[in-house]
Amino acid sequence: MALKIVVLAKQVPDTRNVGKDAMTPEGTVNRAALPAIFNPDDLNAIEQALRIKEQNPGTTVGVLTMGPPRAGEIIRQSLYRGADTGWLLTDRLFAGADTLATSYALATAIKKIGGVDLVLGGRQAIDGDTAQVGPQVAEKLGLNQVTYAEEILGIENGVATVRRRIDGGQETVKVPLPAVITVNGSAAPCRPQNAKLVMKYKYATCPLERPEGDPRADLYAERPYLTLNQWSVADVDGDPAQCGLAGSPTKVKTVRNIVFQAKESKTLTSSDADIDGIIKELLNEKIIG
Repeated sequence: MALKIVVLAKQVPDTRNVGKDAMTPEGTVNRAALPAIFNPDDLNAIEQALRIKEQNPGTTVGVLTMGPPRAGEIIRQSLYRGADTGWLLTDRLFAGADTLATSYALATAIKKIGGVDLVLGGRQAIDGDTAQVGPQVAEKLGLNQVTYAEEILGIENGVATVRRRIDGGQETVKVPLPAVITVNGSAAPCRPQNAKLVMKYKYATCPLERPEGDPRADLYAERPYLTLNQWSVADVDGDPAQCGLAGSPTKVKTVRNIVFQAKESKTLTSSDADIDGIIKELLNEKIIG
């Protein structure tokens, strides 16, 4: 059964390197001040998509991401692993989006792509840790959804069989397609980049990534597959009021980099007084809360 799969992927700031410049005055993450990496859970989702592609001849895998032009790197890294195409949502109107505005933008793009059988994504992104975008996309598209997936066991007669992680163990569920499935970081790791595909796609770029007077203009004209899809809010028929900061009711107050240091040790009992005391201490030290 040939399927049309879209994988939601994100370029995220490396949260292991959060410093004093991590936030902008508007309360959003200053992505320019942090190294950008491929969101780890999304790599697990790409691996599941590629396995389905191998099991179902004729299946295509496309990667959908939203971000500044440099986020085109996410699409390239996916092509290097075996994806077929990709779409970059990039527009100043998308900037500063919370999960509600992000899921709106992704859902409008999926509608524009059309005919999608399966949407896959990582369980959550390491810059927000909310695990909300996948389920919100499913809700906006009116699709079935499965979360916490560890393996898509197979797809037959338009029904996917999924093994998912739950508290205390695992369960196997069946979900009719089209559907949205979010994948755990504990799923199979993503395969390495393929050397032949790296050579094929290493010059693949979105138009906004290219410098003025790009010396490779003739190459792009000769090989159309090196021009990655690039969409704005208008391209996906989006409502600017529901995108970016304008469509984001959630505001981040601050981001702190907390370093744990073993200065001393304490022995606590299970008494209410000891438990109350340690919670107050952790709150006062801004370790929790």
